[in-house]
Amino acid sequence: MSDPSNKPVTEVEDIKARSAHLRGTLAESLADPVTGSIAPDDTQISKFHGIYQQDDRETRVERTKQKLEPDYSFMIRARVPAGICTPAQWLALQQIAADHSNGELRLTTRQAVQLHGVLKGDLRTTMRRINDALLDTFAACGDVNRNVGCTPLAENAEVHRRASRWAARISEHLTPRTRAYHEIWLAGSPLPGNEPEHEPIYGATYLPRKFKIALAIPPLNDVDVFAQDLGFIAVERFGKLIGFNVAVGGGMGMSHGEPATYPRLADVIGFCSPAASVAVAEAVVKIQRDFGDRTDRKHARLKYTIDDRGLDWFVDELGRRGVHLRAAVPVDFEQTGDRFGWSEDSDGLWHATLYVPGGRVVDNEKTRLQTGLSAIARILKGEFRITPNQNLIISRIEDTQKEEIQRLITEHGLDLWRDAAPVRRNALACVALPTCGLAMAEAERYLPQFIGKVEELLARHGLSEQDLLVRITGCPNGCARPYLADVGLVGKAPGRYNLMLGGGAVGARLNQGYRENLSEERIVDELDRLLADFVGNRDSGEPFSDYLHRAGILESQPHG
Repeated sequence: MSDPSNKPVTEVEDIKARSAHLRGTLAESLADPVTGSIAPDDTQISKFHGIYQQDDRETRVERTKQKLEPDYSFMIRARVPAGICTPAQWLALQQIAADHSNGELRLTTRQAVQLHGVLKGDLRTTMRRINDALLDTFAACGDVNRNVGCTPLAENAEVHRRASRWAARISEHLTPRTRAYHEIWLAGSPLPGNEPEHEPIYGATYLPRKFKIALAIPPLNDVDVFAQDLGFIAVERFGKLIGFNVAVGGGMGMSHGEPATYPRLADVIGFCSPAASVAVAEAVVKIQRDFGDRTDRKHARLKYTIDDRGLDWFVDELGRRGVHLRAAVPVDFEQTGDRFGWSEDSDGLWHATLYVPGGRVVDNEKTRLQTGLSAIARILKGEFRITPNQNLIISRIEDTQKEEIQRLITEHGLDLWRDAAPVRRNALACVALPTCGLAMAEAERYLPQFIGKVEELLARHGLSEQDLLVRITGCPNGCARPYLADVGLVGKAPGRYNLMLGGGAVGARLNQGYRENLSEERIVDELDRLLADFVGNRDSGEPFSDYLHRAGILESQPHG
């Protein structure tokens, strides 16, 4: 068991403690005309406000030679609880991106929206315009609960409606209470006489690390609920939402060469009613606030708190805080990915799930996503839903609008899913280079090239329609959840990756390290050999990852 009691807290803990409830010196940094950056401490505090300072790593050396500071800009992440936004909000975000960023919207795996390339001088205006659209960026990043995800498309519309509402309520309840966001970005007034603020859930220094929550609606596990710090799994009876199974302790992040860090799947610990979900979320967050490791940020997620102290201790601690769960209810998951094209829900409304490569909403030679979605938003009576796989659903389409929406989809080339093989449609990658400071290798920019190689392999072995889940990250932090994929590439160095194999088809089994520090050529050779073996020896209907375990190629784990 970890005992951090005699260790000093991390530097970030000190920064939070002296930040005056997330104000820091952000106002002064924004007013400094000399630099395009903000003060070092403020780069930590700005994350709580949904902002990351970045620079183009590919221009650093040349700019240094020219005696110029790095090419600084900022990423802004707007929270979209349950991934649902109105057509008016969508149009506002697209216009904000056109006016103040690189012109793109990026859909994230947490069902949020990111703007990249915002300059410091545009930050306040951008934040105010996001607020005017009835959205915000507060707590989209930082050591707090982040955007709360939810399965975006369930055939039972009533279950989805109730689950997404609970996701929004949990999100609102866990939003920090400090007025710093309003003061700095929205010209709000400080408290009279600098009266100290009270954070009833987070306390003075918030959480030791980030915290993630998602709600899954079986049989879909598109949110990867077992990868979350806290997961709520909807339980349905006779078409009604009766409650949630509660899962705790998931997390994907790890560090190369440090076996004390590892990805972990959440454990299901019980069942709660829908009305109790907010109280459950608050209690779990408070336990992590009180017992999470503040001396080592690599050991600061809830998964380590649970592993250090034990799952029984955690359940007992919930009980001491007045949260008593009933026995979990058996549920089954069938898939993790998105279902593309048209589907009808129990309300008789239609939904069109669009494939958005890399989550980038752009116009290019293949598709006019920006233009087409703007045209749809101007007439849509329903809503947009962002998926946990970086795609977009045009939702709640009435019969009278379906034909017109389809015409706009076809006219603007938005039906990319029709020509994309399953392996391409379902692949994920993090942003990585050139802007992520943690990236060791390419991910998003490399994904199309690598998927092309995989498509060639699958075609060679007669497996073009095989559901093979591929995910790539530029570092081991796991933002694209590579440790749940059939084939996961985790960046080790420029052009080199660790090859992970054997994740479960429903997101309930971690994959395993198969080979380390491989070039693309070696990765392709390994996959070629394994796919040939799979074709020659699989059982009828057996998934690739299950075969790898059954055949003893990987250490056996329960099928997922």
